[in-house]
Amino acid sequence: MNYGQFLNMVPEYYLVLILIVVFLADLFTHKNEKKLDIMYAVAGGLTIVLPVWIALMAKPAEAFGGMYVATEAANVMKIILSVGTAIVIVMAQPWLQNEVGNKVGEFYELVISTLLGMFIMTSSGNFLMFFLGLEMASVPMACLVAFDKWKKNSAEGAAKYILVATFSSGVMLYGISFIYGATGTLYFADVANALTANSQQPIALAIMGLVFFFSGLGFKLSLVPFHFWTADTYEGAPTPVTGYLSVVSKGAAAFALMMIMVKVFAPLTAYWEYLLYIVIVLSITIANLFAIRQKELKRFMAFSSISQAGYIMLAVIGSSQMGMASLMYYVLVYVVANMAVFTVISTVEQNNGGTTMMASYDGFYQTNPKLAFLMTLALFSLAGIPPFAGMFSKFFVFMAAAQQGSFWAYFVVFIALINTVVSLYYYLLIVKAMYIKSSESPLPTFKTDVNTRLALAVCTAGIALLGICSCIYDWLFASSVM
Repeated sequence: MNYGQFLNMVPEYYLVLILIVVFLADLFTHKNEKKLDIMYAVAGGLTIVLPVWIALMAKPAEAFGGMYVATEAANVMKIILSVGTAIVIVMAQPWLQNEVGNKVGEFYELVISTLLGMFIMTSSGNFLMFFLGLEMASVPMACLVAFDKWKKNSAEGAAKYILVATFSSGVMLYGISFIYGATGTLYFADVANALTANSQQPIALAIMGLVFFFSGLGFKLSLVPFHFWTADTYEGAPTPVTGYLSVVSKGAAAFALMMIMVKVFAPLTAYWEYLLYIVIVLSITIANLFAIRQKELKRFMAFSSISQAGYIMLAVIGSSQMGMASLMYYVLVYVVANMAVFTVISTVEQNNGGTTMMASYDGFYQTNPKLAFLMTLALFSLAGIPPFAGMFSKFFVFMAAAQQGSFWAYFVVFIALINTVVSLYYYLLIVKAMYIKSSESPLPTFKTDVNTRLALAVCTAGIALLGICSCIYDWLFASSVM
């Protein structure tokens, strides 16, 4: 065995190193305020350095006979996931200081373990490797959802997440067994070759495996009709964990889905493209209609994330280099916009007795104008209003889907465009509450800490600059070879 191939897994080993350092720091430091500073410096600092490390050191490479395949697109996606994780770590500091206490180390260890699983997912070249990475990401995430275990909603949300994650993993594994039975291999390249050889008469087992695999990953992405766990889990989880679940986890799953659909199931495109059309239309439309009815902000953002997942899936329709670039760009913009919203929600929650009801934001601009303004920018970006980055991200996924060229692709894009108007309406409900509605007992004026200001500054800069700096999309496009 050539042990030198382990050196091809630089990002994963770097995360393992961070995990070990955090574990040792948590084990040997005293349980006082200095411990929080040490953990923040180790986990936050190293995670922020990680994207630069990946960009400099990680190159396209393979290991273990093709089970691990680090493409240029996968390395870029790891950078995006690392940036999102760093923002989560920074914005979570007030919550960690006020409520978590001595469990700070556990929080960092679970976050880094989840990110490690996502890295393995994005660099998988084998269904078994992919499934192990998926579970490595899902199990620590369930622990994060249950972090406030003494709160009723947190325990309920975690229970639903665990049950759904277990069921979806079983469905996915069932589909993988069908694929193995049809092709005799679990390697992505070999499965694609076997399906290409039988493209005129595709094996029924392979088609069934595709359906089950897509269903299992649909649960992870919370696409309709696999979305029923999302609102309860988002509401019950601690707000920083909800933000992490909605952006970083979803981005990794979306990238993995497109990679596998394009690289492995391309010979079966005629079967899965119509399945994708239906799921996209249902996800965007149903999520938008349910979002209008929500009165609790975290449940509201849950249905918003379901809708955003539908928009991300538009990039998969194109099955092209532009589609992959559009997906990564959309995830990057979604990370900064969504995390800006969750940072404001978390700040208000910490300073107003844990409230996350939309009605509590009535008159928010009068008492906290800066936070209200930054939240408005983030909501406008999520809605796709120019000149913010969200408008360009939606434009690129629409263009990627339209490249497919069929009537149904144009129809799905048209439905998505109509739903963009609907989404603008419900995002404006929050803006209306903050700027127009008045309240007899508005939220008090409060001062944010340096961590919150840093997270909001990074997110706001991303919202403003990602749509202006065309070099970012050009870089993503050049790196989008799967």
